[in-house]
Amino acid sequence: MLCGLAVLVIAAGAVAATRAWRAQTRPLPTPTPTPLVFDGQVAYRRVLEQCGFGPRPTGSPNNRLLGDYLIATLRGLGWQVETQDFTYKGVEGRNIVARRGQGPLVILGAHYDTRPYADHDPPATRGQYILGANDGGSGVAVLLELARVLDMERVPYEVRLLFFDAEDRGNLDGWPFSVGAAEYARSLDVAPECVIVVDMVGDADQSFYWDGNSDPQLNEELWQLAADLGYGEHFVPQVRWTMIDDHLPFAQRGWKAVDIIDFDYPYWHTTQDTADKVSAASLERIGRVLETWLEGQRE
Repeated sequence: MLCGLAVLVIAAGAVAATRAWRAQTRPLPTPTPTPLVFDGQVAYRRVLEQCGFGPRPTGSPNNRLLGDYLIATLRGLGWQVETQDFTYKGVEGRNIVARRGQGPLVILGAHYDTRPYADHDPPATRGQYILGANDGGSGVAVLLELARVLDMERVPYEVRLLFFDAEDRGNLDGWPFSVGAAEYARSLDVAPECVIVVDMVGDADQSFYWDGNSDPQLNEELWQLAADLGYGEHFVPQVRWTMIDDHLPFAQRGWKAVDIIDFDYPYWHTTQDTADKVSAASLERIGRVLETWLEGQRE
């Protein structure tokens, strides 16, 4: 169950979040260069939009409102959108799936829920809600900007952008991590070419290391591309973490999966995970790596 303070904050913010959602469903004014390229400033504004909904734990009114906003935004950008509803321990969750393109399936995923309370805070603030600007917000922002800029005529894949619910309640109240991702992986009836998950990718002090539960070959390919783009300082080609994250349910089914995550983030699961810790430049680096990888497969 959510702590009392978080419930009060979420309830008090529901009306404001509704107004924010209605305002934000208007088209977002963005730069429109030709061809479109991933814009870190636009992605950062997507982080701010999510924070405008307040805390977004699974099953909360704010989580539902954000999900509705994601659906409307993705459809407005020309993607086919469907949802996958599920229930875990009596809490309703919803995965959001956006599709475009033809060919072998490639999945890019991020979780849009936030942790119910700050269990890594000091005692004085432990139990308060988490805004989740980076942990949740950054990965979603990257997928939304990719949805805007991808040139699908250059992408030889069916691309699915997966917005997972119920990732970030792990080790609280008997929950595991990645409930929504496990639900989707279990239901998937076509083998994906690969799955790439982005999580906590917006840290202003950005450093990506290989994850030990990720596919080594795809790790090497993505990190080499980042180096070719001039981002080698931020993509370090060595294993540092072995992560339990939304890529793992897919890897456990034998599919090629990678978790791109900056786990050297001191504000993880604290009330300090706010938008000032996120950098537009960091979002742009990871976004341009993924955009180039997807669009450059025929070159």
